[in-house]
Amino acid sequence: MPNTESEGVELSFEAAIEKLEKIVEQMESAKLPLEDLIVQYEEGIRLVAVCNDRLTAAENRIEMLNREATQKTAPAESVKAKDAMKAIKNHEDHEISLF
Repeated sequence: MPNTESEGVELSFEAAIEKLEKIVEQMESAKLPLEDLIVQYEEGIRLVAVCNDRLTAAENRIEMLNREATQKTAPAESVKAKDAMKAIKNHEDHEISLF
């Protein structure tokens, strides 16, 4: 499997998840030789890191937007922004792992 990072192509969160799902399917099929399983596992670990990086970047951006919105809006509107942030944090609680 090509290493897209070394080719200078950045994966989106969705593309990384899709590739990760395919790797997990292949690994679960038990049809791969051990060496191929190790290569797939390494790629999976890299994809998990990509997903975590994208989620962290999204969280940071949302926090920044919330700070800006809080400075510009009335206190009642900032409650909605906090609710949106809680929803994203709840999504992050679902840790991505290969096993």
